[in-house]
Amino acid sequence: MEHIVIIGNGIAGVTAARHIRKNSDKKITIISAETDYFFSRTALMYVYMGHMKFEHTQPYENWFWKKNRIDLVKAYVNEVNHESKTLLLSDGNTISYDKLIIATGSKPNKFGWPGQDLKGVQGLYSKQDLDQLEANAPNNKICKRAVIVGGGLIGIELAEMLRSRKIPVTFLVRESSFWNGVLPKGESEMINEHILEHHIDLRLETNLVEILSDENGRAKAITTDKGDTIECDVVGLTAGVTPNIDFLKDSGIALGRGVKVNRFLETNIPDIYAIGDCAEQHEAIGNRRPIEAVWYTGRMMGEALAQTICGKKREYNPGHWFNSAKFLDVEYQTYGWVFSEKGLKENEQHFHWRHSKEFICITIAFDKNSRKFLGINTFGIRMRHEIFDRWLTEERPVDYVLEYLKDANFDPEFYSNYEAEIISKFNTEFGTTISPKKKSWKRIFAKA
Repeated sequence: MEHIVIIGNGIAGVTAARHIRKNSDKKITIISAETDYFFSRTALMYVYMGHMKFEHTQPYENWFWKKNRIDLVKAYVNEVNHESKTLLLSDGNTISYDKLIIATGSKPNKFGWPGQDLKGVQGLYSKQDLDQLEANAPNNKICKRAVIVGGGLIGIELAEMLRSRKIPVTFLVRESSFWNGVLPKGESEMINEHILEHHIDLRLETNLVEILSDENGRAKAITTDKGDTIECDVVGLTAGVTPNIDFLKDSGIALGRGVKVNRFLETNIPDIYAIGDCAEQHEAIGNRRPIEAVWYTGRMMGEALAQTICGKKREYNPGHWFNSAKFLDVEYQTYGWVFSEKGLKENEQHFHWRHSKEFICITIAFDKNSRKFLGINTFGIRMRHEIFDRWLTEERPVDYVLEYLKDANFDPEFYSNYEAEIISKFNTEFGTTISPKKKSWKRIFAKA
């Protein structure tokens, strides 16, 4: 019986295992040293905040794995020998495979800062990181201040977690505005305001220089390139993540920043594949990055590869870009491509609307020559994924999108609607005479 071994029990690896089992009787083994069972990584913050227990983050009951004949091995993989098709584990045991799937995810970036390995310095990615944070920052008596380094999504999550326990937070962001390498100017500036409203000490254009140690080898303060020394008990390193592939350096598997794969998620070695955060496309797919550390792309890679493993070769095709996140109290969605000013192309134009009082805004990107709709960002307004996916596929003009914007609104009926105000501003800016169309359930649920 063919033996499929998967290294990593995150969303990519577990999705591959589930779909291989649905389509075959192959022997399946998942190896992971992080936890006994798969859990939802995006829910870790809510465990710390007291909204759920860790066991609530596990989508499947513990008996699920045995029932579905998926063997679980708790260990690290130290070496991959592709010639003998064996793995050397940290406990000294070896496992043989017929096909190997590498799904080892990411690890927090460290940039050689002095003191980065002190006690009290940590990332926020794994279950071990959550346990470490619980020990380092159980309350505001043990942790009198935390410093977060890096202004991305993980950083804002960590800030929200610590503030939920009333722990003062200083947030170091090297950019001139929060996440302005991704967000357009108006959105980035709005999030700056929102962070400050939550009593977070946001320091823009500020870099970490050194983490200072006390006599016990624990972080006691940090210094910045502005000459400031900030006393703290915890330092959160959230300056992005990098593929977790150190154990593969002498394996013969082609590596870049991640494990190099083609559109079928195949490596340069026969019968070895890579999926999820650790996989790097030889050539990026459209505007996407070669490495995508995103939950849903990991799931899609797992589904596609499972078909290939089971004899129905399928190319990885993630479709139109979309994503969602939360900036403290503000929900964020993006569909298609809305670049920051740094990435804006010559033919692209932005329309930005922001509510006069609340943290609610949208930015729409379109081609100023053809008027083709390119993408939308929304903050504080929920939108329907399937509607924007359809409009992007149909290459609708921006005027059409604005006319039927009500169809895409997914907010409950008692929420305020802003479509008329949004369209009015667009008409004023661009000299158009667009009028909003009445919401139609027939259009909403029409097939693309």
